Amino acid sequence: MSNEAARYDRDMRPLDSGGAVLKWHDVSKAPFRLEGFPFFANDGVYRRLPLRSPEPLPEAVHYLANNTAGGQARFRTDSTHVAIRVAVSGFGKMVHMAATGQNGFDLYIGEPARERFCNCAKYSMKDKGYELLLFHHARRQVREFTLNFPLYNGVREVLVGLAPDARLEEPTPRALSGRVVVYGTSITQGGCASRPGTCYTNILSRRLNVEFVNLGFSGSGKGEPEVARSVTLVPEPLLFVMDYEGNCMDPERLRKTLPEFVEILRQRHPQLPVLVISRIPHSNQLFFEDYAAKADLRREIQRSYVDERRAAGDCRVHFFDASQVLGEDFDECTVDGCHPTDLGFLRMARAFEPVFREILGLRSRRCAHQRPEVPDSSNPE
Repeated sequence: MSNEAARYDRDMRPLDSGGAVLKWHDVSKAPFRLEGFPFFANDGVYRRLPLRSPEPLPEAVHYLANNTAGGQARFRTDSTHVAIRVAVSGFGKMVHMAATGQNGFDLYIGEPARERFCNCAKYSMKDKGYELLLFHHARRQVREFTLNFPLYNGVREVLVGLAPDARLEEPTPRALSGRVVVYGTSITQGGCASRPGTCYTNILSRRLNVEFVNLGFSGSGKGEPEVARSVTLVPEPLLFVMDYEGNCMDPERLRKTLPEFVEILRQRHPQLPVLVISRIPHSNQLFFEDYAAKADLRREIQRSYVDERRAAGDCRVHFFDASQVLGEDFDECTVDGCHPTDLGFLRMARAFEPVFREILGLRSRRCAHQRPEVPDSSNPE
């Protein structure tokens, strides 16, 4: 069915390149800073795990590792135009997630910890490739840009188009050198954010000014030891976050896999801070007592394990109870009772931020976000 609304509302139409004369740059090459793909330098592909893992991975994890959730390209330029030319791997037509989040890119403008949303990719779902103008401004000045990759699709090529005579520079360095690694479920991966920048790991990356590696594997974050040994290969970890309860609904599976996973982490990273996060609430808890009781049990399994680990001397393992982070109206923060909307992800990030800051030794933000200059038009048609 065609998009009839686009006949009457120009903001409902796909974007186009705007007809500008542009010079195209590969975001995998300097001076761009490519983040969220810790193995790109070795493998040359936009993938979240090594292309050749040390041992066979579950089929779903191997497949989903090609989804580019959490990927970012950062750069500075004085270009009056910023466009993207993209080749994605699939069409991606999930029934409960916006195509702009599943398949699209979005663009932020501003210095680190001050970024503000500018635009997102709107294109025909019939295409595996597209060229779109995401920003234009009449006044030339150096601005900092962050381009967020799709959450539930693979990407084969990304080029950024700039004015032919524009300056292109490295982005401002991060507050910390290294990566926060988050392992988990479809929620971790970003289901069902309306666009990539509203996934909670991307929100936290902006707020903390730290690179994040999103290792959410939709329906498949089950804590298997072979996966644990693969994800521990991410270089320069600052913090490892375990947010996978939602894929371990059987409490006994969680009771078994959590200690195994942490032990594997400790073998490679004896001093790495580890944060275990319990699952956000599900709307089923409002109506089914047995569902709520199992959620309480799983949360207590995680809390007790961390307490025991700390009592035994491992004080770099932490627990955070996420059962209240969405508020009393938590059911209004999801698409389907489980996966957060943008509102849900924002509430999650706000609750997680002080915990992450404390563990990482980052000071609180000194001031509120500051708006960058407003472009001539947020829709460059």
